[in-house]
Amino acid sequence: MSDPQTYTVFEQHTRLLTAPLEATLTFLHARSHHARTLVVDDLTGRSVDFDLGGTLDEVLARHAPEPQRSGPGRPKLGVVSREVSLLPRHWAWLERQRSGASATLRRLIDEARRADPDGERRAQAQAATDRFLSTVGGDLPGFEDATRALYAGDRARFEVHLAGWPADVRAHALYLAAPALADA
Repeated sequence: MSDPQTYTVFEQHTRLLTAPLEATLTFLHARSHHARTLVVDDLTGRSVDFDLGGTLDEVLARHAPEPQRSGPGRPKLGVVSREVSLLPRHWAWLERQRSGASATLRRLIDEARRADPDGERRAQAQAATDRFLSTVGGDLPGFEDATRALYAGDRARFEVHLAGWPADVRAHALYLAAPALADA
C-alpha cells in the first residue's frame, strides 16, 4: 500500500468511502449526524475517531498533518524524540559504537528493514487486516479461522472463511490482506 494514506468509512457492514484524509473528513463532516459510522485507517487497520465539530475548514485544519517543528534535533529529516527502554547491557553496547546510540539504532533498523522488505510488508498487512477483522468481523462466522488463514498466508482458506461475510467487509478485508497473501 504505497499509495497515499487512505481511510475507509463503514456504516454497519456497508463501505461508504475509501479516500485520502481530506476527502474522508469532507465526507464525514457532511454526514456528521450519522452515529453508526466507523472509520478505519487502511495503513494500520485501526478504527479512527475524528472531531467533526465546527466548520469544514476547522475540521480540516484540526486534522491536518502537523507541520515540521523546529528545535533541537533534525526536524527537517523528520527526527522524532521518544523514549526507549533497554537493559544495561544493551546501553553499554550502544555506548561503545562509534556513531552514537541513536545513529546505531537507526542503522540497525534500516538494515533489518532492507533485509526482508517483503516480510515487513506482509507483517504490516497481517496486523492491519487482523485489527480490521477484529473490529468489524469479530462476531461474524469464521472469524477465528479467517484470522488463522491470514497468518498462515493461505489465500484460498482466507477467502473460504470470509465467503459468508457481507460483501463490503469481505472486499475490504481482501484489499488490506493482499500484501500478506501475495505469495499465495
